[in-house]
Amino acid sequence: MKLDVPTKLDNDEIQNEIISRIRELINFKNLEPGDKIPSERALSERFGVSRNHVREAIRKLEFYGLLKSKPQSGTFVADIGQVALNGMIEDILKLKTPSFKSLVETRILLELKTCRLAALRRTEDDLKEMEATLEAYADKVRKGQDVVQEDLLFHLAVARASHNSTMITFMLIITPEIITNFEKYHVCDKDQAFKAIEEHRDVFMAIKDQKPQLAKEKMKTHFSALYQYLYNV
Repeated sequence: MKLDVPTKLDNDEIQNEIISRIRELINFKNLEPGDKIPSERALSERFGVSRNHVREAIRKLEFYGLLKSKPQSGTFVADIGQVALNGMIEDILKLKTPSFKSLVETRILLELKTCRLAALRRTEDDLKEMEATLEAYADKVRKGQDVVQEDLLFHLAVARASHNSTMITFMLIITPEIITNFEKYHVCDKDQAFKAIEEHRDVFMAIKDQKPQLAKEKMKTHFSALYQYLYNV
């Protein structure tokens, strides 16, 4: 049965429709964990959509761990039960594009944890990387240049110093969208950028001195202006 896809549907809607049909296919054929699903080409022909749309839908399911692709072998149902798979797909289909506010709230929650871990686990190489990002940030601020990217590079360096791969992954996922929105809404003004030089330095020194609670408090102080911006717009 082919998909009836009106041209007005955007890519996300098309992907969700394909994901729903893949779920139906798995349930109808009673596919077990480890079973192979049809190829992109076969699904494209079956659903009447482009292979690109099928590929993006499969990638989305892979991202959430519901499908596993193996080079030269194909795509397989992940090793979870059918009840869990159906429930997770239902949640995925309900997901909305994260708002700027939700992205920043997530970033703050992550960073209050990563800076504590960084204070406990940082290496000398981590400290050197953080110092380099501090200097790059301060240099651009003094020159009156945009520093959104340099600011986030410092925070990513802190995340890497936590040596928690999951937290680092989450930070990398949300960072591009945060950069876009910071630039769009002009979140970091000139005065705040100068103030952040010292705030970054305070976070860095707490991490360097291996004081996790102080690192968290300094990071909260650094985020105070961002909190105020979020809840007053």
